[in-house]
Amino acid sequence: MLPIIITLGAFVMVVYLRKYENTERMAMIEKGVSPELFRKERSSGGGTLRWSFLLIGIGIGFLMGYWLDRTFDMEETGYFSMLFIFGGLGLGLSYFMEEKKNQNKNPQ
Repeated sequence: MLPIIITLGAFVMVVYLRKYENTERMAMIEKGVSPELFRKERSSGGGTLRWSFLLIGIGIGFLMGYWLDRTFDMEETGYFSMLFIFGGLGLGLSYFMEEKKNQNKNPQ
């Protein structure tokens, strides 16, 4: 019963968010605000880059955790520590890659 309620609740939440967003936009248009404010900028793939490096880091973390478990008999400790370390390294690497891309895009 719980999965049905959660799914239905999520659907209703999305519908109401869209409804109130549309109502807000219509009120702003009636007051004379430019509709260009509503256009969303296209992302440059930063989210995809971030997710890819995070998942690569998690995969390497699993491999290193497995290696630690087999070599030093660390069990769960090796897995969790390596997941967090390499997942964080993946996110840090994606941050530096995005910063480098932004610097090349907007030289000052």
